[in-house]
Amino acid sequence: MPLPMPRMITVTAIAAMTMRTTITMITVIIMTTVITMTTRIIMAMITITMMSIATTSITTATPMLMTTNSAPPPEGGAVAAGDVTDAATLRDWLSAMLTDGAGFCDAVLLAQIHRAVSSHDDAALRDIAELAAAFVPSRERQLETTTQGRAFIDISRAAWACEGLDEVIAACGGPIVYPVAVGLVSAAHGIPLQPALHAFLHAVVSNWISAGARLIPLGQTDSQRALAQLEADVVATAKRAIAASLDDLGSATFRADLASLRHETQYTRLFRS
Repeated sequence: MPLPMPRMITVTAIAAMTMRTTITMITVIIMTTVITMTTRIIMAMITITMMSIATTSITTATPMLMTTNSAPPPEGGAVAAGDVTDAATLRDWLSAMLTDGAGFCDAVLLAQIHRAVSSHDDAALRDIAELAAAFVPSRERQLETTTQGRAFIDISRAAWACEGLDEVIAACGGPIVYPVAVGLVSAAHGIPLQPALHAFLHAVVSNWISAGARLIPLGQTDSQRALAQLEADVVATAKRAIAASLDDLGSATFRADLASLRHETQYTRLFRS
């Protein structure tokens, strides 16, 4: 996936905390998880999430992101090919990924897992975790998201353990992908779905931008502007995901999926996917 993503979160008991404080805490833990996992995998400070970890496979500007009848993505990816060249084109690419691609799908899976844990429905928890693990377009993305999920779980157990956490992890009965890990940990800690989902998507976009800033490259000011401009999409995507069902899962960012498939066979790569 072009700008893959990492995803993240953790918590401490939130009795009497404001929603704003909760979101801040979750985001900080999320960023800590991603940095730890990334160092372990590629020995670098570049991280990216939903979804997903960025890649040289950003393939084209947003209008082409949803087409399949044009030429295939260039071998070098969008940044190398000159399709994503600045803050504006990066912002447009990430907006599509967030609202119509992996960002939305991961948000739906997180919301469904959160509800399954909260209602103590182990059968639904196992089914959703299995679906989420299968809902990945390429081998490298599968490796990326399961590695992120495992790292998130390990850090949560070590630093933010809580009663019932081990039981819901075991109930998944198989690989735990990143959005599932975030959803079950937040639910086990009693974090409400809305702030947990908002924090997750905000952190995912932040990490996408971090990878894009290194690839293009961008300065810190342009990176922060892009993040601020995407915040409305974060809010809207979280709202849609909360209201969605598993039947609403689906991506319209076909070029991104094709780039993810091509990326894993490329000879030279900067990132996992």
